Amino acid sequence: MTTRATRTPRRRTVVALAVILSILAAFVVRLIDIQVVKADEHVAQSLEFIAEGTPIAGQRGAVVDSDGAVLAESVNVYDAQLSPQVIRILEENEKNPPTLPWAEASTRIAEIMGLDADKLRSDVAAALAENPDTQYFPLVKGLSTEQYIELRNLKVSSYLQMTAREVRVYPNGAVAGNLLGYLNGTGDAKAGVEKMDDKCLAPTDGEESYRTGKDGVVIPGSESRVDAVDGGTVQLTINSDLQWYMQQMIAEEAQTQGAKGGTVTVVEVGTGKIRAAAEWPTMDPNDLDASSSDTWGSKLFTYPFEPGSTFKPITAAAIMENAGVTMTSPTVSASSHEKFENGAVINDAFVHPTFEYTLAGALIDSSNVALSKFGTMVSPDTRYDYLQRFGVGEQTIGFPDEASGLLHPTKDWDNQSLYTTTFGQYFTVTAPQLAGAYQAIANGGEKIGLSLIESCTTPDGTVVTPDAPEREQVIKTQTAADITRMLENVAVQGGNADRIKVPGYRVTSKTGTAQIPDGKGGYKSGVYYTSMVGFAPVDDPQYVVVVTLDEPTRITSSAATASAFQKAMTQTMKTYRVMPSSTPMDALLPKFE
Repeated sequence: MTTRATRTPRRRTVVALAVILSILAAFVVRLIDIQVVKADEHVAQSLEFIAEGTPIAGQRGAVVDSDGAVLAESVNVYDAQLSPQVIRILEENEKNPPTLPWAEASTRIAEIMGLDADKLRSDVAAALAENPDTQYFPLVKGLSTEQYIELRNLKVSSYLQMTAREVRVYPNGAVAGNLLGYLNGTGDAKAGVEKMDDKCLAPTDGEESYRTGKDGVVIPGSESRVDAVDGGTVQLTINSDLQWYMQQMIAEEAQTQGAKGGTVTVVEVGTGKIRAAAEWPTMDPNDLDASSSDTWGSKLFTYPFEPGSTFKPITAAAIMENAGVTMTSPTVSASSHEKFENGAVINDAFVHPTFEYTLAGALIDSSNVALSKFGTMVSPDTRYDYLQRFGVGEQTIGFPDEASGLLHPTKDWDNQSLYTTTFGQYFTVTAPQLAGAYQAIANGGEKIGLSLIESCTTPDGTVVTPDAPEREQVIKTQTAADITRMLENVAVQGGNADRIKVPGYRVTSKTGTAQIPDGKGGYKSGVYYTSMVGFAPVDDPQYVVVVTLDEPTRITSSAATASAFQKAMTQTMKTYRVMPSSTPMDALLPKFE
């Protein structure tokens, strides 16, 4: 039997339990409502603010020469600023003064940054006098990593801030500057190798991101990070020491000759690799404003010119292989001025009586009249084919804005150009195209595509090499040997023989004198674009050298290039320690019958 006394506590317990269960039920209902019924709505509200991803910058890759010497790289520099307000607060705190007082700290900061300490202190004081709460006082931009470390070690980061940024630097200054190119203010590649191989050099930026709630607190587990991938290292075929010499030399030679500019190209015969591509005027990519904008590219690759007599050997190759002509027979009768049956008038560069020229003699004396008569022993289409075989009208390496040269179809050849195309006029080439043509002759008739990029090494060490250059036998081996012999006779019997000798080496050479368009449909009077090309040693060809001068005025003919050619060839032989010629030259070829 339950008494009144015992029923009352039990009722209270039941009531309390009922209340508790009611409260729990309410919580459960509310929880279901929040987490199930209205889950999407509440999640959206809680994640109302989602933080933007923070980019993680990768570093642009380096450009190095054939031996690994750095030509271009990206480095971190630091821009420094002070907070005068913090300096004031620290200096006014008598109970807890700074470890390094401002008087001493300012002296050390000035020493590291190369500033005047007294002026620094007075400038900061003036800034505080104007506004005691000022928090910004700029110091020096572009501090090095070494300076950054020294400043950081002062432990004054409470008022000295240094912001890092990446800059592109070119350790050798103007050496290969026109080849390397440059980046604009936003880091985009605008010219040269920087643009040509941007795919390898450019980094892939990463990103760090997270989500926050309304209160700005980072939601655990929402963080994500994608690391940046640095750019790869581009290795060039260029030898920077040889490049430096060629730039200094051609600058001196061009100015001595009163020329507007000059170039030197060196190509390895057996590989087609460009070992030097020098020009003047040049530019320093570290300081573009120090040079005019027309030097910010590479004229060597972008300026086409009529090759003139340097392409007479290509005409010789066509007639030797298609008209039965040899080095010494048949001969053609040629004076220094002749009018042909179709009305064309052709002149030689010097006055001479009528000679019975051999093909070798026509090359040695560089007779336009004789080459016109030899050249027309084959059809225009045949000569056109040989010009194409030797690279006229096609880019060499795909350099940014590279000119392909101009080769008119034979249907456009008129009475005059029917003959002038035999001696390098009415079509244009670039210096690398000219070097490529002679590489084929020196290489036994096998033309190898030129190359400037050796490889791209990715950040993980993988070495990626370009596709192998195209190789094509453009003329017979014997034809190449005969042309080589004739070109050696040009070097020995020609008018520049004494000025282009390279002691210990047998050398070939051929000059060219191109008229320069005046922009009005005609040519400039009395000035020319001159060139000289050759290879050495004759008995084992290793390197082709091309030298050009733009409008030399001291000597206006191609003889202006003789000194530069001799110096360029000599230095190339020294740089690569090429063995001197070991066999004597064959008997001299006769010029006339």
